[in-house]
Amino acid sequence: MTQPLPLGRPLRLGSRASPLAMAQVHLAADALCAAHGWHRDAIEIVPVTASGDKVLDRPLADIGGKALWTKELDQWLFEGHIDAAVHSMKDVETLRPDALEIAAMLPRADVRDTLVGAESIAAIPQGGRLGTSSPRRAAQVKRLRPDIEIVLFRGNVATRLARLERGEAEATLLATAGLARLGEAGVGVAIPAEQMLPAPAQGAIGIETLRANDAVRALVAAIDHAPTSACVWTERALLKGLGGTCHSPIAALAVTDGAQIRLRAEILSADGGERVAKDRLLPGQTAQEMAEALAEEMLAQASAGLRALFNP
Repeated sequence: MTQPLPLGRPLRLGSRASPLAMAQVHLAADALCAAHGWHRDAIEIVPVTASGDKVLDRPLADIGGKALWTKELDQWLFEGHIDAAVHSMKDVETLRPDALEIAAMLPRADVRDTLVGAESIAAIPQGGRLGTSSPRRAAQVKRLRPDIEIVLFRGNVATRLARLERGEAEATLLATAGLARLGEAGVGVAIPAEQMLPAPAQGAIGIETLRANDAVRALVAAIDHAPTSACVWTERALLKGLGGTCHSPIAALAVTDGAQIRLRAEILSADGGERVAKDRLLPGQTAQEMAEALAEEMLAQASAGLRALFNP
């Protein structure tokens, strides 16, 4: 028997229209249906083409930063066209409008990066090219292999894999979680997090609502995975403390350790030549506050040149 529609009509979930984003919004819809016992017609998926998906020939930082992934969905939330928006949490700006709230995160997927085109970073040919648009990935690779040339690769997973196939680079790095969600889990080799720490919030999917919409916020909050939220909010607190932008090479990974959260983090110069890294156990109750303090500690140990990449 079909359950009543939660709001007297379908719950409208907004998402970027890219293939990966659409795979992620279906995961969110499935989780909501399972938690509430809804039939699938209780949810309507509303795709939007984000600005960040339209301009692919320049680095994201040069054309507006992470807001290009969220601004259309934000507007649709404010105008009432959608009830909630589904995001890759690593693409969500650190500072968000007060009227919006990340009401839930799904269980985090694999946080690692996958290397496509070579068996390892060491196996990339001398002087080879690696395609990426990520300052973090570029800096981490340059730290390991200063001889490697970084080539700008933007676009969805299929676009980047096609560019690799055309020989525009010898290798590229993609999020392992994204590949798995697209059914491409067998592509490439996952790089251990001990070798390349991931981006903050990598592998996490968040669902955002209007803070004042109590009914929708409660429906969404029912699927929140508390351990994922605790870790991702800790990583985002570090980002806030660093004042990181799309120009800033930042890596961070928080994992639960009993009642504590272990936070590993690093900031790097663009060429990978300078690195400040920390590994700290934080009390779960104050992890976010202490992550911001850790960010200040990291910046204090950085050179003036490295600090210039941040706006704390």
